[in-house]
Amino acid sequence: MAMNRRDALKSFALMMGGTMVGANALLTGCTPDKQIEGLDFSPEEIDFLDEIGDTIIPTTDTPGAKAVGIGSFMVMMVKDTYWEEEQKQFIDGLNSLRKGFKEEVGKDFMDASQEERTAYLNKLNAAAREENGPKYFNMLKDLTVLGYFTSEIGATQALNYVEVPGKWEPCIDYKKGDKAHAI
Repeated sequence: MAMNRRDALKSFALMMGGTMVGANALLTGCTPDKQIEGLDFSPEEIDFLDEIGDTIIPTTDTPGAKAVGIGSFMVMMVKDTYWEEEQKQFIDGLNSLRKGFKEEVGKDFMDASQEERTAYLNKLNAAAREENGPKYFNMLKDLTVLGYFTSEIGATQALNYVEVPGKWEPCIDYKKGDKAHAI
């Protein structure tokens, strides 16, 4: 029996304990009652999200987040599963990231090198761990990881994918460098 993307996302959200933003909508199958009317993202904003995602999960020996269209995935999740307050926080966060990057690095995020982007996002990540840190950055990370590892590329190339599991094996030896199993 094939699992569709919505079922895979529900399973992933359950495994995370429902801690990600928008998990309530995924788990109940309901769209939040109060959302921003007519929320839309431009192609440039989707490209910006692609670049952020590709900085979080870059291309190595497997394709990065940009290859799975992570920007479009984030837009879909924000529009379909986030409450109005979360949507505002996400949009304000993107604007803050763009402005803060330009002020600190002296150029637009889209024109920066991978090293400059990574250094800046690492600072945001450290700040997001603090009590009053930027919550939107956790949203970006959660959406990137969720979208990447539930995509075909993430599940079959970055993870160890078994389409039809065989017998149950409670103890499987781990060898350094083995891939985690896809859900």
